[in-house]
Amino acid sequence: MQKRLSGLILSFIIGAYCILFVPGQAAFATQGQQNAEQVKLAKEFVSQLSKGKFELSVARFDKVMSKALPADKLKTIWGGIVRQFGQLQRTSETREEIVNQYHLVFVTCEFERGKLDAKVVFSVDNKITGLFFVPTESYRTPSYVDASLFEEEEVTFGKGIWLLPGTLSLPKGKGPFPAVVLVHGSGPNDRDETIGPNKPFRDLAQGLASQGIAVLRYEKRTKHHRLKMALLMGNMTVKEETIDDAVAAVDFLVKHERIDSSRVFVLGHSLGGNLIPRIGTETDRIAGFISLAGSVRPLEDLVLDQTRYLFSYDGKITDEEQLKIDEIARQVKKVKSPELSPETDTNELPLGIPAKYWLGLRGYNPAVSAKALKAPLLILQGERDYQVTMDDFSKWKNALESRSKVKFISYPKLNHLFMEGEEKSSPAEYTVPGNVAKAVINDIAHWVKTQK
Repeated sequence: MQKRLSGLILSFIIGAYCILFVPGQAAFATQGQQNAEQVKLAKEFVSQLSKGKFELSVARFDKVMSKALPADKLKTIWGGIVRQFGQLQRTSETREEIVNQYHLVFVTCEFERGKLDAKVVFSVDNKITGLFFVPTESYRTPSYVDASLFEEEEVTFGKGIWLLPGTLSLPKGKGPFPAVVLVHGSGPNDRDETIGPNKPFRDLAQGLASQGIAVLRYEKRTKHHRLKMALLMGNMTVKEETIDDAVAAVDFLVKHERIDSSRVFVLGHSLGGNLIPRIGTETDRIAGFISLAGSVRPLEDLVLDQTRYLFSYDGKITDEEQLKIDEIARQVKKVKSPELSPETDTNELPLGIPAKYWLGLRGYNPAVSAKALKAPLLILQGERDYQVTMDDFSKWKNALESRSKVKFISYPKLNHLFMEGEEKSSPAEYTVPGNVAKAVINDIAHWVKTQK
């Protein structure tokens, strides 16, 4: 169960809000009166959550959900939502979908500080087999995107069993064009790096393509090859998770007839930015590197710091939350211990991530490693980002201040997604539709075009 819930914890830390989906042993489409009954049950379920009746709530779970998400875990999750969005004020409309033989009921929940849809997934016997909280609003194309200036084509690249689908945004014309590869942050991201109604990688790709720069974005291996990666979980490192595919994407663009092979750049967001130096050691075909909120601190420290931030967001930490912080602190200490080995019990480590993954990051300092890169660097940071902070940005600057061909830009109003806001940043704002700031698109486009 630790491994199953680790995705939940990691998603919560990086700002997502997908709670859990565990397919049961038998789930079939339902119709007519049974659908109406499930709408009623979904509304009752949300009502029980708001009243703190978690034992009643889980009574409707199927066997797999009951094991994976017992009442105490559900209480913690609901508490996190309330902490970010405030108390539930009311439920309003409902809607239904049938997806892959599952009956989905969406209940719109109006909290003090925003709206979420509770997406409750039912099986044929009226048992709940999945639970999500998702934004009620949808993605909006930014005004700086001009679809008349570029075209998009579906592509596939990679080797053997790890082929990946992607989208290449190409400016119209013969080219050759400079190009950028987009490298994801943590988690099983899609090609748009979708978080709620927001799609920062789509914004970047289409915004840059509107300014004459080709962009390749693709499904992350841990999403597209989820089952195969699960089988390899105990042996996975960031090389298999991210680096190999970023290099394959560069190789694909270098060979494309409409791409200038001498001007292929890599842009990494969050974990992708952290791994820029390691990507650079795998190929000499990269003309420059762009880090968007690239983390510098060790991943285990980020996990602990983000947990503390979220639990103290409203100025107080409950005893239960402090116990969780203490537990993660012990797990972080285990990661840093010289006794850590590939055989270390995964349950003793943060997020349920196996020891080999942590060992693969041991001793790695991206800011220091970036000194050895010959290609130019652009380091961008949102000053409201609570996940990768100005502390990380300062570490980049301190390590690289004596290196030539490095540019640093920070943006006072931007968060981890490089979207604007005014108040203290939290995961709640990731559920509000927004777009990567136009200034970021312009700064990247200008920098790429000036690298000859």
